[in-house]
Amino acid sequence: MSVERRSGIVTAESPATPAEADREPARGSGKAVFSKVSWGRYTGLALCIAFVAFFSLRLPDTFPTHTTAASIAGDQAVTLILALGLLVTLAVGQFDLSAAQNLGMSAVICSALLVNHHLNPVLAVLVTVVIGLLVGVVNAVFVSVIGVDSLVATLGMSSVLLAVTEQVSNFQFIGPAPAGFQNLANHDLFGFPIIAAYAVVLCLLVWYVLEHTPIGRRAYAVGANADAARLAGVRTVRYVVGSFVVAALFASLGGVLVAAKIGNVSPSLGPAYLLPSFAACFLGMTQLKPGRFNVWGTVLALLLLAIGVKGLQLMGNKLWVTDLFNGLALLVAVSAAVLSAKRTGRWRRRASRADAARRPKSSVATERP
Repeated sequence: MSVERRSGIVTAESPATPAEADREPARGSGKAVFSKVSWGRYTGLALCIAFVAFFSLRLPDTFPTHTTAASIAGDQAVTLILALGLLVTLAVGQFDLSAAQNLGMSAVICSALLVNHHLNPVLAVLVTVVIGLLVGVVNAVFVSVIGVDSLVATLGMSSVLLAVTEQVSNFQFIGPAPAGFQNLANHDLFGFPIIAAYAVVLCLLVWYVLEHTPIGRRAYAVGANADAARLAGVRTVRYVVGSFVVAALFASLGGVLVAAKIGNVSPSLGPAYLLPSFAACFLGMTQLKPGRFNVWGTVLALLLLAIGVKGLQLMGNKLWVTDLFNGLALLVAVSAAVLSAKRTGRWRRRASRADAARRPKSSVATERP
């Protein structure tokens, strides 16, 4: 029997029975610590290791090589940059379906300024980025000021950007870009393409802002519940506008880098980046920090997709396997997120009921005279 006295209240609690004590794991025990770890958040890492082991055994001469690793890093760098921009909009609860076409338009405009108008590369990049930022501002006006749903607004903007791209390119490839400009993305750093280093730097920047600054915490608050964040004093409109501007900035930077990387730009370049980027964001939401869009989960998800696609391609599968793999990954990721949310809700309800059932029924409280 234990007795507590709190501000004139005497509370008596009956001790736990030996059976109940045996069922409770000791604090600090290895079993208790192990049971508290949510292993589901590391399934992506486990699948990456499994994919690497499988393809290495099936393709020992081609897959486990530095050439393959460098190819994956270089091929996925632009997709990762675009995914980081989408991640910011998703963090505040918005969608930007125009980001991929903004990337494609930026690549075409940059190449046209260099090839057709012989503009200085630095000036061409600046003009391209400014145009891309204007797209983000227009998206923000439609969503935040007029009140159009972000899916509808950015879908319509994507069609407008496609028309601009086709008009600038006249449905023709534009290139080749000057050699000096192509060097921006086509030399190596420590054995890997420099474009992958750009992506890593942007990852660190976005991770720090979202996870370690008040701006990031408020952005997540807006995405979780915009009304509650507004009542708490957060200027939600600013964060929504800023998210679309950041997404447009990253899309335009990705367009500049892909123009430098491939030299000859197709007017149909952009849409191919949309599905892998969204798949990485949603699959990343199930990793490391389940239920939350996070940078390193997105990186892990994109690495998982890239390893799977590269392995299947090296095994001689058709090109359509890439779209199939990315589409299935997106469906699985979203389904896993929904099921995880439902399971978490059930666990919380069960835990609440269990806590209520474990409360001692013999507790009494009496007023001291």
